[in-house]
Amino acid sequence: MTSLPPPPPPTANDAQAGLLELTLTAVDEPPQLRADAARNRSRLLEVAAKLASERGAANLTMEAVALAAQVGKGTVFRRFGDRTGLLMALLDHYERQVQAAFLTGPPPLGPDAPALERLRSFGAAVIRHEQVHGDLYLAAHAEAGRRHTSPAYGLRLTHVSLLLRQARVGGDVELVAHTLLAYLDPTLVHHLVTRRGVSLERVEAGWYDLVDRYTAPG
Repeated sequence: MTSLPPPPPPTANDAQAGLLELTLTAVDEPPQLRADAARNRSRLLEVAAKLASERGAANLTMEAVALAAQVGKGTVFRRFGDRTGLLMALLDHYERQVQAAFLTGPPPLGPDAPALERLRSFGAAVIRHEQVHGDLYLAAHAEAGRRHTSPAYGLRLTHVSLLLRQARVGGDVELVAHTLLAYLDPTLVHHLVTRRGVSLERVEAGWYDLVDRYTAPG
């Protein structure tokens, strides 16, 4: 599994115009497959998505996918490595939706808004997005270490770091970006909403407050 390289040092033009090339990145991009292998992989993902919808992502197993797809269990393991790899592949479609919104979508989330406005909107959009698809995100992120090495997390990190640089935030921008992204951890938001009775509006307000504190002058 590969992650995005660290963002390049900002230039004056980057900070003003945000001309850093960012592209949609799959959650767990597979190597280039032959046409028949790609079709088989797509078929397995269709079956897995149906099972996850019917039973819940937490109850999805490699054995169940193999049985429903009428293939050997080894075929599923060869395509996805393990259960976490399968769940991360399922997240690909949903993750690309939110990526498209903050990379190329309309303001205030997309490129035509000021950096701080985009940063504030980014957190709220991610909170809402992961709440809608929470079952799958929680199951896929059960293995915490895999989350931080995924290309999708790398893209979010790069995006937030760029916005912080454009907003002229001082200090170690990469560590600040990691800290901000930790607030958006779906397991934390799930705990706050389901166990602590915190409303999504309050969680979003907490994000705005955190961003304002990190980006305040001085």
